[in-house]
Amino acid sequence: MDKFVNSQKYISLEETARELFWKHGFRRVTVKEICDKAGVSKMTFYKYFPEKKELAKTVFTNIVNEGVDKFNKLMKEDIPASEKIKRIVLLKAESTNDISKEFMEDFYLGSEPELQTFVEEKTAEVWGSLLEDWKKAQEAGVFRKDLKPELLLHISLKLVDLLKDEKLNQLYDTPQEFIVEFAKLVAYGISEPGK
Repeated sequence: MDKFVNSQKYISLEETARELFWKHGFRRVTVKEICDKAGVSKMTFYKYFPEKKELAKTVFTNIVNEGVDKFNKLMKEDIPASEKIKRIVLLKAESTNDISKEFMEDFYLGSEPELQTFVEEKTAEVWGSLLEDWKKAQEAGVFRKDLKPELLLHISLKLVDLLKDEKLNQLYDTPQEFIVEFAKLVAYGISEPGK
Protein backbone atom coordinates (compact mmCIF):
# COMPACT_ATOMS: atom_id res chain seq x y z
CA MET A 1 0.00 0.00 0.00
CA ASP A 2 2.93 2.36 0.59
CA LYS A 3 3.23 3.01 -3.13
CA PHE A 4 -0.29 4.52 -3.10
CA VAL A 5 0.06 6.74 -0.03
CA ASN A 6 0.60 9.89 -2.12
CA SER A 7 -2.35 9.20 -4.44
CA GLN A 8 -5.15 11.72 -3.90
CA LYS A 9 -7.77 8.99 -4.37
CA TYR A 10 -6.08 6.78 -1.77
CA ILE A 11 -5.89 9.71 0.66
CA SER A 12 -9.54 10.55 0.02
CA LEU A 13 -10.62 6.95 0.69
CA GLU A 14 -8.61 6.80 3.90
CA GLU A 15 -9.84 10.17 5.20
CA THR A 16 -13.45 9.43 4.31
CA ALA A 17 -13.34 5.98 5.89
CA ARG A 18 -11.82 7.45 9.04
CA GLU A 19 -14.61 9.99 9.31
CA LEU A 20 -17.36 7.42 8.64
CA PHE A 21 -15.90 4.68 10.87
CA TRP A 22 -15.40 7.21 13.67
CA LYS A 23 -19.06 8.28 13.50
CA HIS A 24 -20.79 5.00 12.64
CA GLY A 25 -18.38 2.16 13.43
CA PHE A 26 -17.18 -0.44 10.95
CA ARG A 27 -20.23 -2.63 10.38
CA ARG A 28 -22.63 0.21 9.58
CA VAL A 29 -20.47 1.71 6.82
CA THR A 30 -20.42 0.19 3.34
CA VAL A 31 -17.74 0.31 0.68
CA LYS A 32 -20.30 2.08 -1.52
CA GLU A 33 -20.82 4.82 1.10
CA ILE A 34 -17.08 5.33 1.42
CA CYS A 35 -16.62 5.49 -2.34
CA ASP A 36 -19.58 7.83 -2.88
CA LYS A 37 -18.46 10.27 -0.19
CA ALA A 38 -14.81 10.10 -1.33
CA GLY A 39 -15.79 10.58 -4.98
CA VAL A 40 -14.00 7.38 -5.98
CA SER A 41 -15.30 4.34 -7.88
CA LYS A 42 -15.56 0.92 -6.25
CA MET A 43 -13.08 -0.32 -8.85
CA THR A 44 -10.56 2.23 -7.56
CA PHE A 45 -11.33 1.22 -3.98
CA TYR A 46 -10.42 -2.39 -4.74
CA LYS A 47 -7.24 -1.26 -6.49
CA TYR A 48 -6.04 0.00 -3.11
CA PHE A 49 -7.77 -2.31 -0.64
CA PRO A 50 -8.78 -5.97 -1.11
CA GLU A 51 -11.64 -5.49 1.38
CA LYS A 52 -13.13 -3.00 3.81
CA LYS A 53 -11.32 -4.56 6.79
CA GLU A 54 -7.95 -3.74 5.26
CA LEU A 55 -9.00 -0.12 4.94
CA ALA A 56 -10.18 -0.19 8.57
CA LYS A 57 -6.80 -1.55 9.67
CA THR A 58 -5.05 1.21 7.71
CA VAL A 59 -7.27 3.85 9.31
CA PHE A 60 -6.65 2.48 12.80
CA THR A 61 -2.90 2.23 12.25
CA ASN A 62 -2.77 5.83 11.05
CA ILE A 63 -4.76 7.03 14.07
CA VAL A 64 -2.40 5.21 16.44
CA ASN A 65 0.72 6.45 14.65
CA GLU A 66 -0.52 10.05 14.78
CA GLY A 67 -1.13 9.72 18.51
CA VAL A 68 2.33 8.29 19.15
CA ASP A 69 3.95 11.04 17.07
CA LYS A 70 2.08 13.73 19.01
CA PHE A 71 3.05 12.13 22.34
CA ASN A 72 6.72 11.93 21.34
CA LYS A 73 6.71 15.53 20.15
CA LEU A 74 5.13 16.63 23.44
CA MET A 75 7.74 14.75 25.47
CA LYS A 76 10.50 16.67 23.66
CA GLU A 77 9.01 20.08 24.48
CA ASP A 78 10.83 22.15 27.08
CA ILE A 79 7.90 22.71 29.43
CA PRO A 80 7.28 21.79 33.11
CA ALA A 81 6.22 18.23 33.93
CA SER A 82 2.83 19.41 35.20
CA GLU A 83 2.16 21.07 31.83
CA LYS A 84 3.18 17.89 29.99
CA ILE A 85 0.72 15.84 32.05
CA LYS A 86 -2.00 18.40 31.34
CA ARG A 87 -1.25 18.21 27.61
CA ILE A 88 -1.20 14.39 27.66
CA VAL A 89 -4.78 14.47 28.96
CA LEU A 90 -5.66 17.08 26.32
CA LEU A 91 -4.15 14.85 23.60
CA LYS A 92 -6.35 11.98 24.79
CA ALA A 93 -9.39 14.24 24.64
CA GLU A 94 -8.53 15.47 21.14
CA SER A 95 -7.73 12.00 19.83
CA THR A 96 -11.09 10.64 20.95
CA ASN A 97 -13.18 13.66 19.96
CA ASP A 98 -16.60 12.58 18.64
CA ILE A 99 -15.74 8.88 18.85
CA SER A 100 -18.93 6.82 18.59
CA LYS A 101 -20.08 3.88 20.67
CA GLU A 102 -20.32 1.96 17.40
CA PHE A 103 -16.62 2.57 16.69
CA MET A 104 -15.71 1.32 20.17
CA GLU A 105 -17.92 -1.75 19.78
CA ASP A 106 -16.58 -2.68 16.35
CA PHE A 107 -12.89 -1.96 16.93
CA TYR A 108 -12.44 -2.73 20.63
CA LEU A 109 -15.28 -4.73 22.12
CA GLY A 110 -15.49 -7.73 19.84
CA SER A 111 -18.44 -7.19 17.53
CA GLU A 112 -15.85 -7.54 14.73
CA PRO A 113 -13.43 -10.23 16.02
CA GLU A 114 -10.82 -9.77 13.26
CA LEU A 115 -10.65 -6.03 13.92
CA GLN A 116 -10.55 -6.58 17.68
CA THR A 117 -7.59 -8.96 17.28
CA PHE A 118 -5.83 -6.46 15.02
CA VAL A 119 -6.44 -3.65 17.53
CA GLU A 120 -5.13 -5.78 20.40
CA GLU A 121 -1.97 -6.68 18.45
CA LYS A 122 -1.37 -3.08 17.34
CA THR A 123 -2.00 -1.82 20.86
CA ALA A 124 0.48 -4.30 22.35
CA GLU A 125 3.08 -3.25 19.77
CA VAL A 126 2.58 0.44 20.51
CA TRP A 127 2.57 -0.02 24.28
CA GLY A 128 5.92 -1.78 24.02
CA SER A 129 7.49 1.29 22.47
CA LEU A 130 5.56 3.66 24.76
CA LEU A 131 6.99 1.94 27.83
CA GLU A 132 10.43 3.09 26.76
CA ASP A 133 9.11 6.61 26.17
CA TRP A 134 7.43 6.61 29.58
CA LYS A 135 10.69 5.53 31.23
CA LYS A 136 12.47 8.43 29.52
CA ALA A 137 9.70 10.76 30.68
CA GLN A 138 10.16 9.38 34.17
CA GLU A 139 13.90 10.10 34.03
CA ALA A 140 13.06 13.64 32.88
CA GLY A 141 10.80 14.14 35.90
CA VAL A 142 7.44 14.00 34.12
CA PHE A 143 6.37 10.90 36.08
CA ARG A 144 7.25 10.02 39.69
CA LYS A 145 10.58 8.23 40.11
CA ASP A 146 8.96 5.44 42.16
CA LEU A 147 6.26 4.75 39.57
CA LYS A 148 6.51 1.53 37.61
CA PRO A 149 5.53 2.55 34.03
CA GLU A 150 4.38 -1.02 33.43
CA LEU A 151 1.53 -0.28 35.85
CA LEU A 152 0.30 2.47 33.49
CA LEU A 153 0.35 -0.07 30.68
CA HIS A 154 -1.75 -2.60 32.57
CA ILE A 155 -4.19 0.02 33.82
CA SER A 156 -4.61 1.40 30.30
CA LEU A 157 -5.22 -2.06 28.88
CA LYS A 158 -8.05 -2.53 31.40
CA LEU A 159 -9.85 0.40 29.79
CA VAL A 160 -11.30 -1.95 27.18
CA ASP A 161 -12.75 -4.16 29.91
CA LEU A 162 -14.23 -1.11 31.61
CA LEU A 163 -15.81 0.02 28.35
CA LYS A 164 -17.76 -3.26 28.33
CA ASP A 165 -19.34 -2.47 31.71
CA GLU A 166 -22.89 -1.27 30.97
CA LYS A 167 -23.50 0.32 34.39
CA LEU A 168 -20.26 2.28 34.14
CA ASN A 169 -21.04 3.36 30.59
CA GLN A 170 -24.42 4.72 31.68
CA LEU A 171 -22.60 7.33 33.77
CA TYR A 172 -21.22 8.98 30.61
CA ASP A 173 -22.93 10.41 27.56
CA THR A 174 -20.15 9.46 25.14
CA PRO A 175 -17.19 7.06 24.99
CA GLN A 176 -14.90 10.11 24.74
CA GLU A 177 -16.21 11.48 28.03
CA PHE A 178 -15.46 8.14 29.72
CA ILE A 179 -11.98 7.82 28.14
CA VAL A 180 -10.98 11.37 29.13
CA GLU A 181 -12.26 10.80 32.68
CA PHE A 182 -10.14 7.65 32.83
CA ALA A 183 -7.07 9.55 31.55
CA LYS A 184 -7.59 12.28 34.14
CA LEU A 185 -7.92 9.71 36.91
CA VAL A 186 -4.64 8.08 35.89
CA ALA A 187 -2.90 11.46 35.46
CA TYR A 188 -4.18 13.29 38.55
CA GLY A 189 -5.72 10.73 40.86
CA ILE A 190 -8.77 12.26 42.50
CA SER A 191 -7.19 15.66 43.11
CA GLU A 192 -7.82 18.79 41.08
CA PRO A 193 -5.21 19.25 38.31
CA GLY A 194 -2.52 21.71 39.30
CA LYS A 195 -3.25 21.60 43.07
